[in-house]
Amino acid sequence: MPTTTPQPPGSGPTRRQLLTALGIGVPLALAGCASSGTPTTAAPSVEPIESGPVELSVFWWGADVRAQLTHQVLQLYTQKHPNVTFKETWQANSGYIDKLNTNLAAGSAADIFQLDDNMLGGVAARNQTLDLTNYVAAKRLDTTKLTTSLVNYGKVNGKLAALALAENTPGMVYSKTKVQQYGVEEPAIGWSWDKLISWATDFSAKTNYKVYGTMDPSADYKALWVWLRQQGKDFYNGTKIAFTADDLTKWFTLWKNARDAKAAPPADVIHVANAGDVTKQLVVTGQAATSFMWSNQMPDLAKATKDKLGVVSYPGDPKGQWARAALYFAGYAKTKHPGVVVDVINFFVNDPDAGKILGTERGLPANKDILSTVEASLTDANMKATVDFENTIRPKFGPAPVVPPDGQSAIRTLLTTEAEKVQFGQMGPADAANEFLQQAALKLTT
Repeated sequence: MPTTTPQPPGSGPTRRQLLTALGIGVPLALAGCASSGTPTTAAPSVEPIESGPVELSVFWWGADVRAQLTHQVLQLYTQKHPNVTFKETWQANSGYIDKLNTNLAAGSAADIFQLDDNMLGGVAARNQTLDLTNYVAAKRLDTTKLTTSLVNYGKVNGKLAALALAENTPGMVYSKTKVQQYGVEEPAIGWSWDKLISWATDFSAKTNYKVYGTMDPSADYKALWVWLRQQGKDFYNGTKIAFTADDLTKWFTLWKNARDAKAAPPADVIHVANAGDVTKQLVVTGQAATSFMWSNQMPDLAKATKDKLGVVSYPGDPKGQWARAALYFAGYAKTKHPGVVVDVINFFVNDPDAGKILGTERGLPANKDILSTVEASLTDANMKATVDFENTIRPKFGPAPVVPPDGQSAIRTLLTTEAEKVQFGQMGPADAANEFLQQAALKLTT
């Protein structure tokens, strides 16, 4: 590297000073000492963390336990950063997104708010979330302890719109008690869909149809999504449905045949579980040996039944599954304190003390090191089984899909409506599939 010899005081301006005074750019060799002449990449420009008094508003949904734990972490942050205080608002899930959207439209949203993947796409597409991308590049937001696919599942239109607070993935929960009672093999990761239906057909017969082998998940958007991904397809392509009427016809037909074979129960039984209420899932009510849920819901299912439960992946190649953000924290795009907002989000995800407080309430900790610490302290056998399952299947995950677009909730409802028309025999698989695609196109463009 070229060097310049220091001149004694009063000996006149240096070459650098002369060039600067004349407005001529300083050559790279003089401007810095990058090795081999390679320019040094400047860190992205991001807002600093303020040292003066800051009050941030935080908005989330959840039950009392989540409120208490979130409050404790916010208090802990204030203990470590006394200049930052919080205004906390929380409510039940019902009506949450409507209130959030109202506040966003009015320009009065909370500095930090909770989202799930049904909400993120719409909010981020309207540029209402703080872009976190540069904060990661500037090492102000640490994503190194999160799986790449989990980070990517917070990106919308190439920008990191939110960061996962926790991770989960679809899980087929089954009754170990009933499997042992009727002397059949336990479900396993990697079973094909045909294997499940064949197994369920035999199971139903063994119980003389008092208990059916499997829930019919034809109305379950995540089951359809996994099935599509296993075949190299996807649910969405941007803001459009990515699969064809023929794809959906095959899916509806698969489960019509399963009902006809009595592998799955009749429509009136299925209907009760389609709404998603944990207490009404068939593995809980004892009407079927399996239910299709998110894996982190297993402890809640276990509380509602005396049966011992197990969890495996959805049937088919596990690459169809992915690391799904159980919930996210996003920053408001118009916050006056972006630097502090990002630091608080980073604290929730990466601070070990915060991780111990939050535990598994929102799902499995997104930070792998914190997950290991929390896992070692677990006493609930069902949550331990969930963590074991997630650790087993994580290396088999496929890449994250795109975050669902605005209108995802309406699409989920539409799928249930059309699936139930087939379940109740009101419409054939092909007609219901065509109707779904026609209606979905309208819901995603309005």
